[in-house]
Amino acid sequence: MWHGWPIERVLILFAGLAFALIAIQVTLFHSRQNFRHWAMWIPVLELPVFAVTAIVLSFVNAGWLRWVFALMMVIGMAGGLYGAYLHTVGVGQRVGGYSQGQNFLVGPPVILPLLITAMSALGLLALFW
Repeated sequence: MWHGWPIERVLILFAGLAFALIAIQVTLFHSRQNFRHWAMWIPVLELPVFAVTAIVLSFVNAGWLRWVFALMMVIGMAGGLYGAYLHTVGVGQRVGGYSQGQNFLVGPPVILPLLITAMSALGLLALFW
């Protein structure tokens, strides 16, 4: 049971709200690209689950839910790194490849999947600090 609003609880709630907002943005970006690659579905499906789990955990501090959240955050970190790899490859596949700086501006956003990795790491830090 939580007692008050310690920083860990606030950070878990923040992570949950951030995952919800990132989920909306990722869904818009991947919809715009018509889900051309199967991996585009990964963040679209997992981020809302991460968000709900974090928000529920910030109100219900159950031991089993903490471990489920921890597992999800590890998956989120790995998925974000995989997404950054795929986005980097996608930039290279555009006309001009990596030598065209413009491709980093208009191609797949390389930093967005790393934001998922960072938020997942924040969730783990808040959970185990």
